[in-house]
Amino acid sequence: MSDLQQRFLKLAIAAKALRFGEFTLKSGRISPYFFNAGLFCEGAQLEALSACFAEVLHTRAPSFDMLFGPAYKGITLASATALQLSLRYQRSVPFTFNRKEAKDHGEGGLLIGAPLSGRVVIVDDVISAGTSVRESVQIIKAAGAEPVAVLIALDRQECGSGDDLRSAAEQVQSLYNMPVLAAATLSDLLRHDLPEVEPYRDDLLRYRQKYGASGRT
Repeated sequence: MSDLQQRFLKLAIAAKALRFGEFTLKSGRISPYFFNAGLFCEGAQLEALSACFAEVLHTRAPSFDMLFGPAYKGITLASATALQLSLRYQRSVPFTFNRKEAKDHGEGGLLIGAPLSGRVVIVDDVISAGTSVRESVQIIKAAGAEPVAVLIALDRQECGSGDDLRSAAEQVQSLYNMPVLAAATLSDLLRHDLPEVEPYRDDLLRYRQKYGASGRT
């Protein structure tokens, strides 16, 4: 496990954004862990999370020109990541985000921030059904820009409910021919002896055996 992955997972556990126990997911599956990026809700937590995001982009992302944050969680994540890119890597990257509904007064429109152009990284918390990514890709392409990557916090590496044994991230990568970059994955969580994980390790392994995607490592 890299230092980045370890820092992110420790941060997520400390913020209670990553919890262990028994959780019923939207899919109906009973999961031994749950992740909610909305619980990074203090300044120091957001600073640390966005620093991890900026490091992923700096070290692993393809060439890009700007960031796009889909409403709602992606708004804060893209904004904070742009700030960290400037502070840590002296790279001033424009960003934009969308409204859920177009505004019909004032400046109007669907988008807020820099005009979408060039190569765009979509910044969000997780990928579940891929709906947010699909909508983001449509918005970016409609503006004449090019989506080149998706950046998320945690990849559960979990297959969907149908016959497709790929994870949501793998499906997005295949469908849009662009990488999905994650600060950490379920495999990363299992590779390291984090004390909070140990009581649930067997449950996590059983869950991955049952629902893990074909491409996990």
